[in-house]
Amino acid sequence: MLIGACTAALGGDDSDTEDEKVETTAPIVEEVEETPEEKTTREAKEAEKKAESEQKAKEEAEVEAKAEEERIAQEEAEAEAKEKEESVPREHKSALKKAESYAETMHMSKVGIYDQLTSEYGENFPPEAAQYAMDNIVFDWKENALKKAQSYAETMNMSDSAIYEQLISEYGEKFTPEEAQYAIDNL
Repeated sequence: MLIGACTAALGGDDSDTEDEKVETTAPIVEEVEETPEEKTTREAKEAEKKAESEQKAKEEAEVEAKAEEERIAQEEAEAEAKEKEESVPREHKSALKKAESYAETMHMSKVGIYDQLTSEYGENFPPEAAQYAMDNIVFDWKENALKKAQSYAETMNMSDSAIYEQLISEYGEKFTPEEAQYAIDNL
């Protein structure tokens, strides 16, 4: 018997004893019924959250749809521009390049460039090619008028009124009165 007690104390084989059963139980939770006011408040909050979630999803969908529309429109515009560029006659492209050169290096006016492009003593481009160049050139004509005015002021020591007249003259630079006035105001 002493051996059995030692064995039991040391965790030996308990085959002689009855298995102990451990029972676990979940904690008992009492359900408390909601009052009608609490139920109404809870349902209103749930409905509000659902409405907010739906509104947010709708706004996100609208943003995505708008972004997709803009992407498609941009792709179409790029494709159209590429197609248009490819259909432009070589002579029109040449007139545009020459116009850009005159604007950048000689600081000419838009009308002055057109006249130079179409002149039989100038570039002798057909009027359609020169008009294409004028329609597609992107340049700051006021800045060109200012550069031309600075050149007249520095190299020819002209007065402001003489420079203005030279800038707008049909026999001179052919800038618009607005472009010429900008030049004089910024000398």
